[in-house]
Amino acid sequence: MEFKEEKHRFVLLDGTKEIGEMTWLDRDSYFIVNHTLVDSDYRGQGLAGKLVEKGVEKARREGRKLYPLCPFALKEFDSKPEYSDVRQFEL
Repeated sequence: MEFKEEKHRFVLLDGTKEIGEMTWLDRDSYFIVNHTLVDSDYRGQGLAGKLVEKGVEKARREGRKLYPLCPFALKEFDSKPEYSDVRQFEL
């Protein structure tokens, strides 16, 4: 499986098949994570969490923050204190 960054999203590929994505809106100092989805045939493998992790890595690399609007991303941020350094709390 491969993660690919495209404009305003990370895509998860299994070969050439797109099986997941995390999308965001770009703001000056932060990203708003507005959607995370993994194909139902691939759920239960932690792949959506890996997509959010890619967003966290991007924010750290760029010195920015993430606002987890997407319910899944919010759950990830609430359960992973190691993401607190990149969490944006207000829009």
